[in-house]
Amino acid sequence: MKREFKGRTVVAGSVQASAVVSNNGMNTLATFQKSILARKKTVVGSDQNNADLFKKEITGKALCLPRTIGSTTGGMVLQSAAALGLAPKAMLFSESIDSIGAAGVILADVWTVNRIVTVDCLGQEFLDYVKDGMTITVKEDGTVLVEQ
Repeated sequence: MKREFKGRTVVAGSVQASAVVSNNGMNTLATFQKSILARKKTVVGSDQNNADLFKKEITGKALCLPRTIGSTTGGMVLQSAAALGLAPKAMLFSESIDSIGAAGVILADVWTVNRIVTVDCLGQEFLDYVKDGMTITVKEDGTVLVEQ
């Protein structure tokens, strides 16, 4: 069964990826830091305070979340992950994108070739519906299709 959600496009693009879901804010520095510093080929969530993402692969996924949290270095961390080819394919926010997430995806879009397709304002219903492993298709216009 497919469900369709419509949000606001922040960084346009068409991608398809497997979902990884956090029902809490994601601390970008804590989540990405260990994998980036260890020069891993993929990012595995390292924030022990976010049980939804801890020890889950994030690289190449459709990261579904309400918001990002943490310090202003979070935007730089997302841009660095994109530059290294370690970022998620998409970031899908149930809420309006926050300044940390916006800084990261915009920096990645401007300074790297690895765009992080981003849609916000998808609503709590989206976050309640989507589960890890579901197939997510994002369209240029901010339409997000979720398949079981």
